[in-house]
Amino acid sequence: MPLFFIQPDWPAPARVRALSTTRAGGLSVGAFTGLNLGDHVGDDPATVLANRALLQQEASIPGRIPWLTQVHGTAVHQAGAPFTTAPEADAACAHQARQPCAVMTADCLPVLFCDRAGTVVAAAHAGWRGLHAGVLEETLNAMGCEPAEVLAWMGPAIGPNAFEVGPEVRDAFLADQAEAVAAFTPSPNVGKWLADIYALARLRLARAGVSAVYGGEHCTVSDPARFYSYRRDSQTGRMVSLIWLE
Repeated sequence: MPLFFIQPDWPAPARVRALSTTRAGGLSVGAFTGLNLGDHVGDDPATVLANRALLQQEASIPGRIPWLTQVHGTAVHQAGAPFTTAPEADAACAHQARQPCAVMTADCLPVLFCDRAGTVVAAAHAGWRGLHAGVLEETLNAMGCEPAEVLAWMGPAIGPNAFEVGPEVRDAFLADQAEAVAAFTPSPNVGKWLADIYALARLRLARAGVSAVYGGEHCTVSDPARFYSYRRDSQTGRMVSLIWLE
């Protein structure tokens, strides 16, 4: 099966290249069947390396991809900075050409960024903890441009009908931003809430001054043929969202 990529539908400059992988294609088997790109989930390490090489070749990704050790934090890795082991960060930013930024997900929200002039790109991994802690805002700070000049695209994540959370998650977001109340609806399970992580991200971006926000139409949980989902399967692979400047 050939690899299949989701291309952001956004008015990015021509030199900005971006994509999100699906599980289509690849060499992994069993619980990881498809293009698993995570080397920390229990898949065969040699197979993951082969999948990564296949991705880089098929998508014509330049340079060395900095595969991050993601910890649901707010640290931003500057692409091009030297590293020997995987940088511990939940976002990456690049101001030079041919330096890809990548984040892995399997329900958490990947957000890709560029500026309208095509001089800087970034990628962020936003689970609810990182989103609440400010990973999107820290990514914007690392980009170093006016938020009004930024375009953002939200890749495949757990959808609003699948993301059940406890009241502590809702309380945390409402304490920080009262408008977040609209992103939560009562779950059929008493005492629980359904959270719209796409809506929560839009609110955070809007407060930071970013109004050009695209994407947000996929649900990883409800589409097992295309997406890995930790919430659905527990043991599963990882997809990657990538962006770089040509």
